[in-house]
Amino acid sequence: MPMKDTYLRIGQAAVLLGVSVDTLRRWEEEGKIELGRSRGGQRIVPLAAIRKLLDEQRTPRPTVTAQSARNQLRAIVTEVVCGTAAATVEMHAGPFRLLALITAESVRELGLEPGKEVVASIKATNVMVDLPAADG
Repeated sequence: MPMKDTYLRIGQAAVLLGVSVDTLRRWEEEGKIELGRSRGGQRIVPLAAIRKLLDEQRTPRPTVTAQSARNQLRAIVTEVVCGTAAATVEMHAGPFRLLALITAESVRELGLEPGKEVVASIKATNVMVDLPAADG
């Protein structure tokens, strides 16, 4: 089995998951995780299995009951372009087009797709104000 990029040694996986090697072996016996073997016979752990276990360990975020951002607009998602790590989300709030750059993970967690109603919270450290050209 090739180890490069798709597998970690069992000790490396244990460190990432915050458990002991013995726990990983027990999980294998219980069917919670499927371990492979390297050409030399060492146990190896697929990265996909590690990601799954890390996702299960992740604690849910608390429900937000109030926040400091005052510029909130109800919007409809019109387009989502998702890359490996980042994504752009286009929304329309009334006559305004908004474009957000967020993580691809957030797109998946929020289930963002065209047609979904969202609340766009805008909190910028810089806001520019321009004057329109005078008529005449």
